[in-house]
Amino acid sequence: MRARREFRDRRGVEVEVLDALVDRSEEGMTVFEVRAAVDADIDEIEAALAALKDDGLISVEDGEDRVVILVDDRVVPDPEADRTEERGYIDAIRDRLGL
Repeated sequence: MRARREFRDRRGVEVEVLDALVDRSEEGMTVFEVRAAVDADIDEIEAALAALKDDGLISVEDGEDRVVILVDDRVVPDPEADRTEERGYIDAIRDRLGL
């Protein structure tokens, strides 16, 4: 899953980090998991994480056995809205073709 459209106008690495975190929005990711999911060096990932945290788009939770990075709920797209929008396009095409 990809981050909501309004959060995609950021640097490439930041968008990749957001996309990775959106895919695991329920359980979050460790820094190592983010590093494995994002095709960038650790310095770029650290800078992206710092910028996203400063902007309030991610949070860091210290769990019992590991530190987890979570994406803010407003970054996660609503799957129902996407289905409705997609269905609307398909219906418009069908109507246009007379099907």
